Amino acid sequence: MSGNPVPPLLLASTSPQRRAILDQLGLPFELVAPEYVEHDAPGADAIELVRAHALGKARSVAAQAGDRPVLAVDTAVSLGGTIFGKPTDITDAERMLEALAGKTHVVVSGLCLLTPGWEVVEHDSTRVTFRQLTPRDLGANLAHAEWEGRAGAYAIQGRGAALVERIEGDYLNVVGLPAALLVRLLAERFPGLYGFG
Repeated sequence: MSGNPVPPLLLASTSPQRRAILDQLGLPFELVAPEYVEHDAPGADAIELVRAHALGKARSVAAQAGDRPVLAVDTAVSLGGTIFGKPTDITDAERMLEALAGKTHVVVSGLCLLTPGWEVVEHDSTRVTFRQLTPRDLGANLAHAEWEGRAGAYAIQGRGAALVERIEGDYLNVVGLPAALLVRLLAERFPGLYGFG
């Protein structure tokens, strides 16, 4: 495709964090809101769930893509087999943070890259350990409303960073997009086109 402009990725997301990560990586992209409704079955496996949601989001906008590859991501927080999605209110957010305090949870993201000729779905996991949290820690974090719309009720790129004792894996995955996985897939599927591989 030398000489042709690089087709922007069509990002099936409205997440400002995902936009910021693509900007950070220097990737051209356009946004479209996915037309996909997530249904989390009770007792679902976190990896299967985020992979299915990422695929559903990507397929929901594929007809609008033209020659642009579609990128979709879904992220969940898992602790001991329990999936922590986005809290419904501040009480739910407090419950989540109390459950995660002093423990190691897993942030898992499903990523789908789709073109008219193929689709690939993979996932990445990052282990995050929270320090023990006092009522004051919880109150301070909840007061800033960063919990709104965040899986696990925290934003590691914001005040939620103060909750974390240790992280093992891709930091950007916890922010909202598994960047290392995306770069590997772009290098494999589009060698050189997006500057990787």
